[in-house]
Amino acid sequence: GPTDMTAWGAKRFMVTGGAGFIGSAVARHIVQQTMHHVAVVDRLTYAGNLDVLAPIADDSRYRFFRDDITDAGRMAAVIAAIDPDTIIHLAAESHVDRSIDGAAPFIETHVVGTFTLLDAALNHWRNLSPRKKAGFRFHHVSTDEVFGSLGREGAFNEMSPYRPNSPYSASKASSDLLVRAWH
Repeated sequence: GPTDMTAWGAKRFMVTGGAGFIGSAVARHIVQQTMHHVAVVDRLTYAGNLDVLAPIADDSRYRFFRDDITDAGRMAAVIAAIDPDTIIHLAAESHVDRSIDGAAPFIETHVVGTFTLLDAALNHWRNLSPRKKAGFRFHHVSTDEVFGSLGREGAFNEMSPYRPNSPYSASKASSDLLVRAWH
């Protein structure tokens, strides 16, 4: 049979924030439990840790790019190099308290970074074949914090109104709205 996994229908995933807690679990799952390929893009700040990707580091279906999602030139180049079928956007600053102490990194990563990534993804999508355009996906991962504090009902859903209460949640809500607009 064919030795090239793409001959069997393997997909190429790009995971931003892939050296973080959730992103690394996604990357490990893709490599260890599927036939697909994954490219992790991570700036490796306080939340990124390459050790969590060690179990897949030697797999030929894994690639790592140490890059900043706010760098438009790099995002265009990385997306061109990966040619992803799906982008899973998990890159984020974390912790409400950190955002209160200094909001700028949250605005930069969540708002500017998401915009930059969306723009690069749209330019990539425009150059795809009709079949690949139809299958391309951009999955943006947000947080329940955009809906505010849990009330007596104890749950949020997609119809809950946005009520961000910190720079962290306001910047994540902003990124959600950018993704909606690009869609």
